[in-house]
Amino acid sequence: PTNCGCFGDCLLITSKTSFLKDIALTLMIGFLFLNRNKIRPLFTTKLNFSLMTVIIIFSFGFQWYVLNYLPVVDCLPYKKGNNISEKLKMPADAVPDSTVITFVYEKAGAQIEFTSDNFPADFNADTYKFIRRYDKVIRKGKNTEPPIRGFKLSGNSDIDSTETVLNQPYAILLFCEDFSRPEKQWKPQFEKLYADAQAKNIPAYLVTSRIDEGQKLVAGTSLAGIHVFKCDFTAIRTAARTNPTLYLLNKGTIVGKWSFRNTGKAISSLKMIPAQQPVLPEPIASPKDSTANE
Repeated sequence: PTNCGCFGDCLLITSKTSFLKDIALTLMIGFLFLNRNKIRPLFTTKLNFSLMTVIIIFSFGFQWYVLNYLPVVDCLPYKKGNNISEKLKMPADAVPDSTVITFVYEKAGAQIEFTSDNFPADFNADTYKFIRRYDKVIRKGKNTEPPIRGFKLSGNSDIDSTETVLNQPYAILLFCEDFSRPEKQWKPQFEKLYADAQAKNIPAYLVTSRIDEGQKLVAGTSLAGIHVFKCDFTAIRTAARTNPTLYLLNKGTIVGKWSFRNTGKAISSLKMIPAQQPVLPEPIASPKDSTANE
């Protein structure tokens, strides 16, 4: 892995660096343990207790905040200002792995490896028995993966509608990793946002890894007209650090990103956008069609 995950996405650390870090920490802990009898508190017992209480409250409180209102610092490829279409592309400085075709043959009971430009001088089909061939990496590449992976929007018919959504002048995406959170905590506010979006001809989409549950959730409600898309579970968890999370896109660029608890801010931002011209014919089939929200 290119990142051990120890410090999230803001400080990328390879597995090797993380291992060396653990060795250094172990040595320092050992030093502290050997000298534990020499350690004396810097403050009084009462002040130490008060400081530890404040630290515990802050730690748990900060965790609660970011899990409910999104991280304070966003280092993800889905951060505000990034264009999703561009982040789906391979980096400009990408260098692919350099490989060479390697053959494995058996001669006199022993396996011999050689490349296509280095065949043995005595090679013949009677003496050498083919075992296998493989691509041997002789130089590891770099930046060989796009920043965003697995982001594909499709309906029940599996037609890829990603670019259609990302090319909209404005679009609203509601990411629901699953539907474990009670509807009453997010649905009423989102219904208001959806109504405002409809009035301005701005399409809205529900993106989830559980499309059947999503379609049942909106059926027969004021959200019945919303397009429901399925997407890779990991991609949704990366894009949406709260469940649900709201995005406002402008031709694929993230201009707004909110936790479901801040839907009111999303509504305010939407009010500042002028009404859009309706797109006819609609680029994506109606939810009532047999394609089921494609």
